[in-house]
Amino acid sequence: MSALSGKVIAVAGASGPAGQAVLRRLAADGATVIGADIDPRRLEAALDAVRTAVPGAKISGQVIDLLDPQEVHDWADHLEAEHGHVDGVFHLVGGWRGSKSFFETRIDDWDFLHDTVVRTLQHTSLAFQPALLRSESGRYAIVSASSAHKPTAGGAAYAAAKAASEAWTLAMADSFKKETTSGDGVPTAAAAILVIKALVSPEMRAEKPEAKFAGFTDTADLADTLAGLWDRPAADLNGQHLWLTAR
Repeated sequence: MSALSGKVIAVAGASGPAGQAVLRRLAADGATVIGADIDPRRLEAALDAVRTAVPGAKISGQVIDLLDPQEVHDWADHLEAEHGHVDGVFHLVGGWRGSKSFFETRIDDWDFLHDTVVRTLQHTSLAFQPALLRSESGRYAIVSASSAHKPTAGGAAYAAAKAASEAWTLAMADSFKKETTSGDGVPTAAAAILVIKALVSPEMRAEKPEAKFAGFTDTADLADTLAGLWDRPAADLNGQHLWLTAR
């Protein structure tokens, strides 16, 4: 039996290339998967693709505005009430803005990334943290970027948003360590940070067969890593950076 059998996992940002790969991987391993996105058409297309690829997939969708904190809290409460537990939440909401030089950086880019990358993360983590603590093996994960650790002049806004996301996730990891419900004091929930340079999907490779995509992480490899989070004890995983590209 798969380690994901019986797990209830929510995926925010489900309609993007990474989200679709993760939905498919989790469903194939027997998890009950709930994909969330703000675009109903893209979300339904992503769900249909999984249902075609994985016959019998236990998958559903939720159209939701992750910038609305009450809407996200209501979603978290509903999922736990419906399924009895929520075992995983993956924040795959992203976006990129940059400039040719540091001087040309637009604060508008920061505002966009703050909402898209940071604020959606804050809302999902705050909403689901109690349920993940109550789970026998709660997992929360985000996708960060190597640029958060080595920012470039033109990528100031993006690197800052990713760095803020990492700090927030590490604070969540500390909450799991301090608020564990395990009788022996060992954490049962974990928050982890997956670090990439950039992602590449099969569609991107097909469009540019001559491109090397050096250092990029395939969406399928990202999905495998996320699915494997339950193969590691929470205490070993909590607060860790999992590098999927060169440091």
